[in-house]
Amino acid sequence: MVEATFDVAEQVGHHYRVDDYYEVGREKIREYARAVQDFHPAHWSEDAAGELGYAGLVAPTTFISIAAMLANRKLFENVISGYNVFVQTDQVFEMHKPVVAGDRLVSDVELASVRRIAGKDLLTVKNTFTDQTGRVGQVMYTTVVGITGEDVDAGINDAIERVVMHGIDVPSRSATAAAVADGRIATYPASAMGSRQFTIAPTRISRSGIRFEDVTVGDELPTRITQLTRGDLVNYAGVAGDVNPIHWHDDIAALAGLPDVIAHGMLTMGLGAGFVTEWLGDPGALVRYAVRLSNYTIVEASCAGSVEFTGRIKSIDPETRAAVIVIVAKSAGRKIFGLATADIRLA
Repeated sequence: MVEATFDVAEQVGHHYRVDDYYEVGREKIREYARAVQDFHPAHWSEDAAGELGYAGLVAPTTFISIAAMLANRKLFENVISGYNVFVQTDQVFEMHKPVVAGDRLVSDVELASVRRIAGKDLLTVKNTFTDQTGRVGQVMYTTVVGITGEDVDAGINDAIERVVMHGIDVPSRSATAAAVADGRIATYPASAMGSRQFTIAPTRISRSGIRFEDVTVGDELPTRITQLTRGDLVNYAGVAGDVNPIHWHDDIAALAGLPDVIAHGMLTMGLGAGFVTEWLGDPGALVRYAVRLSNYTIVEASCAGSVEFTGRIKSIDPETRAAVIVIVAKSAGRKIFGLATADIRLA
């Protein structure tokens, strides 16, 4: 392993506000909901969203990652550009209020922390999204491992150039390295996952179909099994803007050290969020969602891959009528989520 020749820790605190806003579109919400197989009516019907008290279609939990990917491009390309590859390990979504169609979101981007673990840098990027009224809507933390040197196949850059669509810049540093293939990312603790400073606003109203009095610690959510085909991966790539060819091209996946094409980590997170909100009945009742990735879902060309989601109530808080759900996601017998939790507000 060749270590980085720069001190990225000096960039901690680097911050900028994106010049333009991201406008949340009605049809984009529907496209994304279909891509993550989330068919809650509030993502599709204004009437259904209105019955829950929302002014427009409600965006799925992980929808904000689309805007974050655009906002973070400057950081990854110009500020922390000394790595060959970034491997996503952890993701945290804090929902101060639901995102709805028509919101105009401005992102503040900050390199929040850098830690050196086992010879590699763990970098956490914080996105704070404010709407047109100046209110904070969502805060998102993304933790990645920065990798340099010998873990990256020398031919992957040219191979990617040959297969991506014209007009799309996919730097090799956004690819997934062999570090994912042998499960090593599971050994990297994350900086954002352990932070639980976010609290639910006392005025936040939950229209969940689940009453607080009806849940107890240890209760289990109904199991959900989702199927993923190559077509699902291609569709998600187009909708979300994540065009990394390891998710749809066999040769590139092999060059990255993977056994086959794999599903996007953010796609499996989206499926997991939908698993929770389908049970809740109100997408806005999910207020914090944190996932540590430990493995991947393989999607072969000849057959669909599958992910099984299960969950149980870990803790409850009578004062805020809140609960924490632990989510388990498995594919082909492997745990996809090393640790995943959903903080929910109940009726």
